[in-house]
Amino acid sequence: MTEHTSDKAQLPLLVINGPNLNMLGTRNPEVYGRQTLTDVEQLCRETGSEVGYSVDCFQANSEGAIIDRIHAAHHTGDAPAAAIVINPGAYSHTSVAIRDALEAVELPVFEVHISNIHAREEFRHHSFVSAIATAVIAGAGINGYRYAVEQAAAVLAN
Repeated sequence: MTEHTSDKAQLPLLVINGPNLNMLGTRNPEVYGRQTLTDVEQLCRETGSEVGYSVDCFQANSEGAIIDRIHAAHHTGDAPAAAIVINPGAYSHTSVAIRDALEAVELPVFEVHISNIHAREEFRHHSFVSAIATAVIAGAGINGYRYAVEQAAAVLAN
């Protein structure tokens, strides 16, 4: 581990949003609400500040970009993080590669879904990420991000 990453409390929390989350506020507002991705990121940064962490936010529609950002969060990466909060979007249900990347970086992972994926279409009921996540928050709207950031800070404190 490099000197600048020796104290995880100094590392930011990384919030990753997957495909289509850049369309929050306009895409299916009856399911996802009217808040935008900017609102989500602001909520995460404010909550992080309240619990003593800076927050880096990242959104991508491509699986490879998400995997690259996860790899960069490893303590040997170029943008290390203390923990990862992730809403993989539809990749929750399809991407073994994102699941494997999350497992490989050996960081606490907190999975967030704005809607309750278990009350939706059958294909949304399974998430490859859930099995390796420290916690899963679904159906709490964008407040799920607040809960995930707070829980990440609590887990890191222990």
